[in-house]
Amino acid sequence: MTPGVGRDVTSPAPRSADVARVAGVSRKTVSRVFNDEPYVSDDARRRVLAAAEELGYRLNHAARALASGRTRSLGVVALGTAGYGTASLLVHIEQAVRDAGYALRVINTPDGDPNGIVGALESLLEQGVDGVVVSEPIVKGEVPLRVDVPVLFLGAPPSFTATRTVSVSVGARALARAATEHLLDLGHETVHHLAGPRQWYATKDRIEGWQAALAEHGAHEPPLLNGDWSAASGYAAGRALASDSSVTAVFAAGDEMAIGLIHALREAGRRVPEDVSVVGFDGNPVFAYVSPPLTTVRQPFEAAAREGVRLLVHAIEQPDAELPQAEEPPVELVVRASTAPPPLRRGGPLLRTT
Repeated sequence: MTPGVGRDVTSPAPRSADVARVAGVSRKTVSRVFNDEPYVSDDARRRVLAAAEELGYRLNHAARALASGRTRSLGVVALGTAGYGTASLLVHIEQAVRDAGYALRVINTPDGDPNGIVGALESLLEQGVDGVVVSEPIVKGEVPLRVDVPVLFLGAPPSFTATRTVSVSVGARALARAATEHLLDLGHETVHHLAGPRQWYATKDRIEGWQAALAEHGAHEPPLLNGDWSAASGYAAGRALASDSSVTAVFAAGDEMAIGLIHALREAGRRVPEDVSVVGFDGNPVFAYVSPPLTTVRQPFEAAAREGVRLLVHAIEQPDAELPQAEEPPVELVVRASTAPPPLRRGGPLLRTT
């Protein structure tokens, strides 16, 4: 076949495995050639490029990468969900990447499956991205892959090996601590916690912030409840808590769960905030307009995305320079009408003596 001529345009697009087969090399060698990495012989490089041309495999991407050393594009691996938190973070990542002068390629993954993450990363690397942003809050086990470009992990620990890694926190522990401290400072003896799904990194961070605040104030730690971020799971937790008259304060790990919780409490005759105070997490602006307006902690999605992308671009453009210190994200507590002092302290002697 004449190189680049006669390929059936209705056939599936060739992949790196096809190039590797025709060139007689490994997929890793193909990736190294397209990313202009060292440790590839001249002969192997020629065979890979010839096979790519013959198959019509992303010739434009490869040519640009080999000519300039960079494609000025970043890849994002993100959980495929329309939830407020993950969707908001992705929006701000996109804005930060474009402001930095890079193009963006996004691949969604299903529920932290390592095989799905490997496939997403391989696809991005085949497109010649200069760096990768991992906005994946769930990883079920170690990802068996080495990535040869810098990687930014947002809100989660590194789950695979990379040339250079950057980790930026969204401040979940500090936010959870602030939410819990707000309720304790109002005079509640303790704070119950409605946590997120157990496999999420964010769930662990919020639990640790809640526990730290309780320990610092000498408050006992009630049993955990777990939801799935949905209002329905918050409603189920609210029904379970409503019959316990000792419950006067609840910190929910997500705003939607908090709204479901409040609905169940009110259905059971428990007033919010007169009988039970509730704090959410995320800062979804919609919940300023529910009844009662929800007290919450606002996640710094924009600040975390901009700081993370800044550090990732630094790692790409100055590979031998030391990374700047990451700035701590801000902690913002938004106090509204869903929280108040506990019933016995409201206007009575205990309130006046504190």
